[in-house]
Amino acid sequence: MARANLIILSVLLLSIMCVGISTFYFSDHYLLISFLLVTLSILPFYYRFQVRKMDTREIVLIAILSAIAAVSRIPFAPIPNVKPVSFIIMVSAMVFGKEAGFIIGSTAALVSNIFFGQGPWTPWQMFAWGMVGFVTGLMKDTKWMTWRLGQAAYGFVWGFVFDWFMNLSVMINFVKDFQWQALIATYMAGFYFDLAHACSNALFLYFFGASWLKILDRFKRKYGLLTQES
Repeated sequence: MARANLIILSVLLLSIMCVGISTFYFSDHYLLISFLLVTLSILPFYYRFQVRKMDTREIVLIAILSAIAAVSRIPFAPIPNVKPVSFIIMVSAMVFGKEAGFIIGSTAALVSNIFFGQGPWTPWQMFAWGMVGFVTGLMKDTKWMTWRLGQAAYGFVWGFVFDWFMNLSVMINFVKDFQWQALIATYMAGFYFDLAHACSNALFLYFFGASWLKILDRFKRKYGLLTQES
């Protein structure tokens, strides 16, 4: 177990390094860095292949959930920053654990940007949504996450955390001379967009979280999918 946690931590550290490298040295090769991040996010599953035989159905399930999370951005595109991607990543991580959550989040960001456009923001979105899944998987067994209001509050907080991380990427990628005034202005200008994301996360989790968790948990128990991780 300690070895698995060490591998996951190494993957996260390498992901942070890739985001930094893509920002400062390879900003014109963001797509290459994005695929590198996907490879890194899959490394924990490679480890799982070594310790036990992984069912093909588990791989298919992860791919389907990643695709659902990616496609879910499209119908809500006309509504600024309202997207159920974070919600789908969270409920998936609550059922299947942190490794699956990280992979679903990072892959969904890359795939969805095939429709919305790849750019220097893609590696940042991949890491941010991956962390949404990873942290949710870590906290899924806490008492707070057993309450519907607790889940909604958790989603609300992550809406701001995700967008604040992305706001930082805007400053690093597009502003040459860092100034605190510009940073504050960026966060103030994006407040209502951040609020929209936070509120949509809370509403999705409050009204649809229980039904999604029930369906996913039924699949996990009926077919024995990803039971060791979760």
